[in-house]
Amino acid sequence: MKGYVVLADGRCFVGKGFGYEGISDGEVVFNTSLTGYQEILTDPSYADQIITMTYPMIGNVGTNAEDMEADTVFAKGFIVKEYVETPSNFRAEESLGAFLTRWKIPGVSGIDTRALVRHIRTRGAMPGVIATGEHDIEALRQRAAAAAVMVGKDLVQAVTCQQPYQWKEGIWEIGRGYKKPTTTGDIRLAVYDFGVKRNMLRLLVEYGFDVTVFPATTPAQTILDGKFDALFLSNGPGDPAAVTYAHQAVAALAGKLPLFGICLGHQITCTALGGSTFKLKFGHRGGNQPVKDLKTGKVEITAQNHGFAVDATTLPEGVKVSHINLNDQTVEGIEHEAMSLFTVQYHPEASAGPRDSEYLFARFVDVIRESQRSA
Repeated sequence: MKGYVVLADGRCFVGKGFGYEGISDGEVVFNTSLTGYQEILTDPSYADQIITMTYPMIGNVGTNAEDMEADTVFAKGFIVKEYVETPSNFRAEESLGAFLTRWKIPGVSGIDTRALVRHIRTRGAMPGVIATGEHDIEALRQRAAAAAVMVGKDLVQAVTCQQPYQWKEGIWEIGRGYKKPTTTGDIRLAVYDFGVKRNMLRLLVEYGFDVTVFPATTPAQTILDGKFDALFLSNGPGDPAAVTYAHQAVAALAGKLPLFGICLGHQITCTALGGSTFKLKFGHRGGNQPVKDLKTGKVEITAQNHGFAVDATTLPEGVKVSHINLNDQTVEGIEHEAMSLFTVQYHPEASAGPRDSEYLFARFVDVIRESQRSA
């Protein structure tokens, strides 16, 4: 089965198809992680994106039910240099190809992924088409050229939950699976679901939170009426500037509850406080992004997945940039001490990435306790 990757500017790559036989369009991006491809594919932040893995051999650990970050696959396609058909891992339940077939996601292997990534880095992430089976290349070029860009897209409403729910599951332990806490935490936490990953919720439970998850469109007053101790803003897909209902809700809640935001939650918080965001040329996606804590000077190796960033020059008085990306100096975190809030652009919960940043969950607990003592 043939496989095609065609970009909006006309660049075409022909390889071998695997997974689902079909066609899909989305923004073509790349991820530098060495492993964790199942967590990447099921991360809601990858909605409407076709993912290229820079690591050359993908598929060797297979897939399993436990490593899903959501109920479904959100990526539109998957591109690898070499696809490993037969996994070799004691936790594997299904091959990557069978997994993609089941979720109707086309995959392409055997192309020069280095050339594709260099093209994206030079020209920028852009819309494209991934197709498997027999297709006319000129027709694919026309479809790719007509594909929608990411700027202006509100994808949050396509991935958020429809009703509030409580989350009880804790972190995974080898030989035992996911923890089932016998008691709930003593900090009542409201979580805005902009595309939340399951491991975020598990770590919140692990650090002593009683977690209730709310749809992204939940009014601020609903959160206030719930008498929660704190607020958590999750990751999510699309253009942060387009999620205007979330800006309004967070603007109404900031300063009334201790707040911690991650990724899209970070961008929404900054926008709600008066800042703005912009589209990065090719984004930050992978498990090896260096971030510097400006207060301590410590450098963390972080897992990231985003295509937009906060414009530091637009942040209002009282908001301090707390972390920067050492590759391009973009904003990786902010804090506002008077409002008891802080946010980070990276993913401290990433189970497939480094764990340098997991301490941020403990920091959130400390911020809440200090706020309670000061009340």
